[in-house]
Amino acid sequence: MTPFDLENLLLIKMPYGKYAGRTIAELPGHYLAWFARQGFPKGELGRLLALMYELDHNDLRSLLDPLRPASQ
Repeated sequence: MTPFDLENLLLIKMPYGKYAGRTIAELPGHYLAWFARQGFPKGELGRLLALMYELDHNDLRSLLDPLRPASQ
């Protein structure tokens, strides 16, 4: 994990699928769990999806709250 990974969860959008256009942090837990069962994509996207899955699975989504813009 790099220092920017948590910020990237709030910035990088899902490029395809049912939730295309949503940031990785906005993806629902069941969708992340599906990737965990089927296999995460290769590369940066897969790494970030796996990180978000771990945060969701361990009820740590609140770690992202201080990084969110004030308008969210």
